[in-house]
Amino acid sequence: MKNDDYRFYFVSIVSTLSIAFVSLLNYASPLNSYRRTGIGRHRVGKKIRALSLLSGGLDSLLAVRMLEEQGIEVVGLTFTTPFFGSENAEDAAKEMKIPIRIVDISDEHLAMVKNPPHGRGKNMNPCIDCHAMMVRKAGEIAVTEGFDIVATGEVLNERPMSQNRRSLDTVAKNSGCSEILLRPLSARLLDSTKPEREGLIDRSRLGAISGRSRKPQMELAKKYGIVHYIQPAGGCLLTDPAFSKRLEVLLHDLPEAGCDDVELLKLGRFFRFENGVKAIVGRNEKNNQKIEALPESLGALLISDVLPGPAAIVLSPKSIRDVNLVASICATYADHGGSEVPIKIRYGGRTWSELVSPVEKESFLNFLI
Repeated sequence: MKNDDYRFYFVSIVSTLSIAFVSLLNYASPLNSYRRTGIGRHRVGKKIRALSLLSGGLDSLLAVRMLEEQGIEVVGLTFTTPFFGSENAEDAAKEMKIPIRIVDISDEHLAMVKNPPHGRGKNMNPCIDCHAMMVRKAGEIAVTEGFDIVATGEVLNERPMSQNRRSLDTVAKNSGCSEILLRPLSARLLDSTKPEREGLIDRSRLGAISGRSRKPQMELAKKYGIVHYIQPAGGCLLTDPAFSKRLEVLLHDLPEAGCDDVELLKLGRFFRFENGVKAIVGRNEKNNQKIEALPESLGALLISDVLPGPAAIVLSPKSIRDVNLVASICATYADHGGSEVPIKIRYGGRTWSELVSPVEKESFLNFLI
């Protein structure tokens, strides 16, 4: 065999080995590991994980099921503030059989509610900034704990102000995790995300829902067997007109108000008198029990000795006249039968009882917020 023939065979062998080596490297790459094992299943032995914001509403439940349908492991995430709690999300997680994280963001959330960069909705609800805060918190957890996807149940154009394309982009931009932020229900109508581009999830199997019609969601709920869920915006006090008015008054008079101050607004009828003094008068036994447990430092406590009858707190009264006014309101709301009502009063380090006459409601309803 001639030298040229040896050189030819040597080059051929080296070329074949090089191609095989490159192919082996390509086969072992993370991206191709998705292709070998199937979307959403494993990434070099690691399960793909999503942290999905969960409210208990239908959209958030559907987002979870769409992720699970592609073999992705989902952990729910919900938040607590003075304006909404975690109960609905916890119930939903139990029914969906997924683990859930609960994060208290009360102080930070209240600071944002006082001065929301992107304004408010119809009431005191700063939906854009609220969503951005929650998604940002989710992104921080995702980075720390190695989640591949942050998901929400947001639907394009479902809410004209807070879920239009511009608002969704604003939320993503301010979240700090826009690259991994996925809205499964509307994903095919939005820009692709890193998990889609890298093959962690099949974009073609995600949703293309837009608009306020609930028909597409109802069909998906039927498909996934989802029956129990809360109505949209059903859990946030900031969307409630009456509560929003009380909060607006509180923040106007007390800009430095904290979460404990906000909690008082939930305890019953809220009065603000001409001199600026405020009072809370219970509507039911649950309100009354919470009012009676309030610390003496908040003001004067009044308890009707007639059942049913309210308890009340006069916040930082300026004089005994403020206390007497609220005592007459308590007597009016009590089951007085036209007679004077015994009211127990705790104020200024003393406790005593008085017989108080009910008055016409028209005399004080203009102070009711």
